[in-house]
Amino acid sequence: QVQLVESGGGLAQAGGSLRLSCAASRNIFDINYMSWYRQAVGKQRELVARITPGGNSNYAESVKGRFTISGDAAKSTVYLQMDTLKAEDTAVYYCNIWARAYDAWGQGIQVTVSS
Repeated sequence: QVQLVESGGGLAQAGGSLRLSCAASRNIFDINYMSWYRQAVGKQRELVARITPGGNSNYAESVKGRFTISGDAAKSTVYLQMDTLKAEDTAVYYCNIWARAYDAWGQGIQVTVSS
């Protein structure tokens, strides 16, 4: 069983930055996507950003121009650089790696943005 571990969350002020990291407990092969999702209180989980091993990425409209996803499929790691944070970015953020043999999720990490 593969485990994903997120780090880098916490408290930031509006306009500030945080960088989330996600690492797998062991290498994952045949990765389709590496993604970040988030779930705010009382809301459904939503896709924030995803990236393919080849580097193609896409973002939710609400974070375009502010967040940047990057990853290293060979190391099964994925990052989310979050800039110009807003109060509405407050949520639990989840790392996901979807591969041929796995659909692995992290346990989630809290990001709180104070206005």
